[in-house]
Amino acid sequence: MIKLEGKNIRLRLVEEKDADFILTLRLDNRYNAFLSSVSPDVEAQKNWIRKYKDDEKKGIQYYFIIERLDGTPCGTVRIYDIRNDSFCWGSWILNENKTRYAALESAFLVYDFGFKKLGFKKSHFDVMKGNKGVINFHARMGAVKNNEDEVNEYFEITEEAVKAAKEKLADKFT
Repeated sequence: MIKLEGKNIRLRLVEEKDADFILTLRLDNRYNAFLSSVSPDVEAQKNWIRKYKDDEKKGIQYYFIIERLDGTPCGTVRIYDIRNDSFCWGSWILNENKTRYAALESAFLVYDFGFKKLGFKKSHFDVMKGNKGVINFHARMGAVKNNEDEVNEYFEITEEAVKAAKEKLADKFT
């Protein structure tokens, strides 16, 4: 059982019962501007989760529900595109039920999982160009832009950069 818990939130692996919550997030125009589109069909979401669970067992990807410690779900995040030396993360959504520092805390939990539990030394990810808030968030964490195309900016962050950010921001989430 994977346990990822911080001061105010935890990450737990997604289950079929989360299909409605995931769709609620992904279909909400407040949160989906920078996400790939998804079918509004709950059964299709449940089928996707069933297939995903096979990937989870194989260590191909991990999809988490972000929830407050009182059990209130407030977001999602996914680890995927696992390579020899790096993991990617995304599908990161936080709703109005999030805690004040849920973005920081969930990012650090993702990095702890990728670096400490999976053993990687770096992470790669892309952010759609218009998503300035998330781009700035990653830059403040120490991510370095290494490429771009018409749609996305591509970043990499090392375990050392995350450790430095965590030390600098420790009072926010520990």
